[in-house]
Amino acid sequence: MKAGVWLDKKKAIIVTLNNGEESINTIFSNIEHYHVYGGSGTRLKGGPQDVVQDSKYLEREKHEIKRYFDDIILEIKEASAIVLFGPAEMCKKLHKEIIHNHAYITTKIKDVVKTDSMTNKQIKAWVKNFF
Repeated sequence: MKAGVWLDKKKAIIVTLNNGEESINTIFSNIEHYHVYGGSGTRLKGGPQDVVQDSKYLEREKHEIKRYFDDIILEIKEASAIVLFGPAEMCKKLHKEIIHNHAYITTKIKDVVKTDSMTNKQIKAWVKNFF
């Protein structure tokens, strides 16, 4: 079985090729979009300041990304060859996660490629073409 994973921050589309059969599976990340409000309440220097809990939001986002990556890894761990591709930095982050915490999969990763956004048909064709 060979697997291609297109991912960004919203979703991962996993295409698996197995003995000529192909299947496609979508995993949604459920990563919340945090819009942090706060900062200076006035233009005057030394004016009142709002306390912004950036670390709390960043920590929660880090856990959500970890859960998202765990879901993806669960889907692809049986594959003999894996390619990661997508428009954002998430591919590189997933690759780092695999290297650091799932070493048994590292040798299966054939490439990490930066690509544009694609439709499901384009993703399927890209993976078939890659393998």
